[in-house]
Amino acid sequence: MIQSVERAALILKVLGSGAPRLGVTEIAERVGLAKPTVHGLLRTLAACELVVQDPDTGKYALGPAVLQLGNAYLEGSELRARSLLWADSLAQRVNEAVWVGTLSGNRVIVLHHVFRPDDVVQILEVGAAIPWHACALGHAIAAHDPRGDELLSDDLAPLTGLTRTARDDLERALAEVRRRGYAVEDQEAALGDAGVAAPVFSRDGSVAGAVAVVGPVERVLDPARREEIALAVRETARAVSRDLGAPRSAVPGGSAV
Repeated sequence: MIQSVERAALILKVLGSGAPRLGVTEIAERVGLAKPTVHGLLRTLAACELVVQDPDTGKYALGPAVLQLGNAYLEGSELRARSLLWADSLAQRVNEAVWVGTLSGNRVIVLHHVFRPDDVVQILEVGAAIPWHACALGHAIAAHDPRGDELLSDDLAPLTGLTRTARDDLERALAEVRRRGYAVEDQEAALGDAGVAAPVFSRDGSVAGAVAVVGPVERVLDPARREEIALAVRETARAVSRDLGAPRSAVPGGSAV
């Protein structure tokens, strides 16, 4: 591994972790490097437009080249490409928002977001990174990911008072996903929000990501609609898996694909 590249990547991850702008000292403390080293790396990243410096505060933020790379990543995602029409159809079917995501490290990255088909103002969540243990997408993926033990051994922080973080609780939740074919999240990432997700599989039989219906808990987990939504999500996930070339044996309920 090339040390300078690794260090530059750490800086980019720190700048992308949520804080809008950070100074050299703050970045150095977070990545565990000396300030002169961080300053030199920042100058190089700025020259490549991967970071920008605020002329008034001297603090740094991610630059426009990161957006270009992110867009290129989205355009190159086969999961996203194969799910576009299916996700739109699912949103129309259940009248709720739909997310498609994949696992990156210990977070789920939202690759595609279809707005709920009404006139309510909504925020595009493409690119959002959510801790896997706090969302239905993450549970749907982790239940079939060979790195399950590694994911469960991480130090998992709660996002709300309802977030499951204990290993025993999460193991039971993942076993339930495998049993019924879908995951349920009840206000674990944000109070008032819920999700129902099912895994999507790739041509080699591995889990590629998941598709989820997300929205207000009182609608998504309404007892009168929950089974209808779960069925729609599972059918959509199977359809995307089929388009990705997944073998029937790898897909829960695959005979229905």
